Amino acid sequence: MANSVESHYTGSEDLTTQIRDALRASGKDLENLRTVDLASVDEFHIRGREATLELAGHMGLRERAKVLDIGSGLGGPARTLAESYGCKVTGVDLTESFCKAARAMSDWVGLGDRTEFRQGDATKLPFPDLSFDAAMTIHVAMNIPAKDAVYAEAKRVLKPGGVFTVYDVLQGEGGPVLFPVPWAREPSISHLATPSEMRTLLADAGFEILQEVDSTDQGLAWFQAMAARMANGAVPPVTFRTFLGADFPQMARNQVQNLSEKRIRTVFYACRA
Repeated sequence: MANSVESHYTGSEDLTTQIRDALRASGKDLENLRTVDLASVDEFHIRGREATLELAGHMGLRERAKVLDIGSGLGGPARTLAESYGCKVTGVDLTESFCKAARAMSDWVGLGDRTEFRQGDATKLPFPDLSFDAAMTIHVAMNIPAKDAVYAEAKRVLKPGGVFTVYDVLQGEGGPVLFPVPWAREPSISHLATPSEMRTLLADAGFEILQEVDSTDQGLAWFQAMAARMANGAVPPVTFRTFLGADFPQMARNQVQNLSEKRIRTVFYACRA
């Protein structure tokens, strides 16, 4: 399963080089990059940076807080938190090419000293107990059948009272998911929980759920706007297509239908350890 998930997200070329070359070709100076210059590719989740900041607002972050990002991808959310709050963010991701690119991108925007990225398994985190003040996971558990292990590990590495935020795509009531989608080209690596199952999973892991917010309608509007831009040819120099491949436009169209028909829902949870 891990190999299948990693191969879904890993292109045939060096990802760091692809992103660097695309930025340079668009006229960007890598010596003077800002985090906003990377936003079209490194915030790999529905509603992007806007959603990341909404999650962060529930985490009670302070300067120098130690934060864990489980399933950190290209490191966009980690950099957003490090830049906005002055905290130290550690990301862990299954895909080594993502970790390598995330380190390079942090260096490009001057955040290499406040972020670090390690290859690892979300169900077996490579950190001691009580290591972090806060933790988050964004659009990760859709690929993981053992969600109970993910949330148990998050609870283990959090200090008592630490906040854990979860923002994921969940199974909706509108029928089966239409594939391909950004997290899976076919059903074998797609493992969606329902909102009811999520509440049970988080509670069984020992978390107190402080808030649950359904943002499906906002997610639909976001994907509709993305699909319209792609249809009109208004595409940024680096996008999710960089690592998902040529079928990303079809994934985006399917996401519009999946969200509009409530085949999927996007839901946020804020929890206390």
